[in-house]
Amino acid sequence: MESLHLLFTALALLATCLIFLASRTRAAKKLNLPPGPPGPPVVGNLFQVARSGKQFFQYVRELIPVYGPILTLRMGTRTMIIISSAELAREALIEKGQVFASRPRENPTRTIFSCNKFTVNAAVYGPVWRSLRRNMVQNMLSAARLREFRRAREVAMDKLVERIGAEAAANGGEVWVLRNSRFAVFCILLAMCFGLDLTPETIEKIDQMMKAVLIVLDPRLDDYLPILSPFFSKQRRRVWEVRREQIEMLVPLIERRRAAVRNPGTDAAAAAFSYLDTLFDLKIEGRKSTPSDAEIVTLCSEFLNGGTDTTATAIEWAVARLIENPKIQTRLYDEIQATVGDRTVDEKDVEKMAYLNAVVKELLRKHPPTYFSLTHAVVEPAKLAGYDIPADANVEFFLPGISDDPKIWSDPEKFDPDRFFLGREEADITGVTAVKMIPFGIGRRICPGLGMATVHVNLMLARMVQEFEWFSNSGDGKVDFTEKLEFTVVMKNSLRARVRPRKAAPATA
Repeated sequence: MESLHLLFTALALLATCLIFLASRTRAAKKLNLPPGPPGPPVVGNLFQVARSGKQFFQYVRELIPVYGPILTLRMGTRTMIIISSAELAREALIEKGQVFASRPRENPTRTIFSCNKFTVNAAVYGPVWRSLRRNMVQNMLSAARLREFRRAREVAMDKLVERIGAEAAANGGEVWVLRNSRFAVFCILLAMCFGLDLTPETIEKIDQMMKAVLIVLDPRLDDYLPILSPFFSKQRRRVWEVRREQIEMLVPLIERRRAAVRNPGTDAAAAAFSYLDTLFDLKIEGRKSTPSDAEIVTLCSEFLNGGTDTTATAIEWAVARLIENPKIQTRLYDEIQATVGDRTVDEKDVEKMAYLNAVVKELLRKHPPTYFSLTHAVVEPAKLAGYDIPADANVEFFLPGISDDPKIWSDPEKFDPDRFFLGREEADITGVTAVKMIPFGIGRRICPGLGMATVHVNLMLARMVQEFEWFSNSGDGKVDFTEKLEFTVVMKNSLRARVRPRKAAPATA
C-alpha cells in the first residue's frame, strides 16, 4: 500500500509539475534570456550536466567560449544565468547592485539549517539581512574587534605548529595540510563565536557535526526536480536528524555563555567577549522578538562554517604552490627572517611583509575559495547586457572567468606573486576601484568576513613557512593541482606534504 501511495503521489506531482513547466515555458518564450545549450522539456540541461561526467565548474568553463560571458542553463525547474566577465559583474553588482542583491528561492528542506533564511548569507535583501549583517560587521568583524581576538589566534597558531611537528615526527616527516589547517582555523572561530574554553574532544565533536551539516546540504536531484521529492524521504529525514544533533550540541554552549554574560566571573574560562554576546538581545528590523535559540544556533553555524573551510582550503593551495615553486618559498622565508629575525612572527609583522601579501593576493586570484560566488537573485525583473533576468532566476558569477581572463591579466595561468609585488599589475579585491578578481564577491553582498579571512591566511602561511620547510612527499617537487568541488574548491587528492623543521626554533616574543 505504501508503494502504491507513493506512486499516486508521484503521478499527481508529475501532472502539477508538467502544468507548471508548461506555463513557465510559455512565459520564457516571451523573455529574451541569454543564450545557452538546448535541452529537453522538464529536465532542461540537468541530465546533460550529469552525463558529461565533469564537475559543474568544468562543464560551465567549456560553455563560455561557445555561448559567451552570459549564458543560461535550465536545471529542471530552475533557470540558472551564469556571468563570467568583469564588465557584466560590475554592471550587475555595482551599477545595479540593489537590484541584484537578493537570494533565490530554495527547496524547503534547504531552509531548515538557515531557519527560513535567517542568516547573513541566505537572507533575502531586506530588513532582516540588514540587521544581521550590520551586527556581524560592526560588532564582530571590524578591524578593532578583530584585534581583540589576537590571543586566540596566537594560541591556535602554536597548536598548529605543535600538531604539524608531532605528526611529522610520527610519520617520517609527512603531514596532511588541509586537516591541520582546518583544525587551527576552527579553533580560532570557536573561540570568537562562543568565548568559552573547550576541550579538544568537544572541539572535535563540534567539527564533525559541522562537517555533517555540509554533507547533508550537498545538492540533490529533487532540488532541481521537486516532483522527485517522494523518493528522497530518507535523505530528508537525515537532514532533520542532523539539524536536531546540531541544536542539541550547540544549545548547551549557548546557555553556558548566556550564564557567563549574566553572571560575570562564574565561568573562569569565559572570554571577555564573543559573537554570541551580540545575538542574545539583537534587535531585528520589523520584529519584536530577539533571536530564538534555534536561530542563534543557525547564526553561530554560519559564522563557523563560513570561515573554516574557505581559509583552510586557501592554505592547502598556498602550500602546494610553495612546494611547486621553491624560489617563492625561499623568498617568503627570507622576508620573514628579515622582518622578525629569531622572534615568532605575529599578525602585526605580516602587515609589513609586502612579498607575503603579494603571495596571498596571487593565491586568491588563482584559487578563490569557491568558483561561484553565493547565488544572487534580482529583487524585480531586470536587464543585463540587453537580456532579461527573471525574478526567479539563479544568478551565478563564475569567478575564474574574471581572474583568468587574458584581456585583464598577463599570463593568467602562471602563479606569479611578482605581478603584485613589483607593481606590474594591481587589483582591488573589493571591486570598488575596478573589477579584476572577486574572491569574496563584490557590492552589497560582498563577504563580510573578508578582513578576517585575509588576516588568518597571512598569519597561518607566515607561521608555517617560518617553522617548516615544505616539500613534495614524492620527492620530485611535483604537485597534482587537479580540483574538485566540495563546500569549497579543494585539491582532488588532498595534499600530503613532507616538512623539515627550520634549523633554529624562533623565540617567543
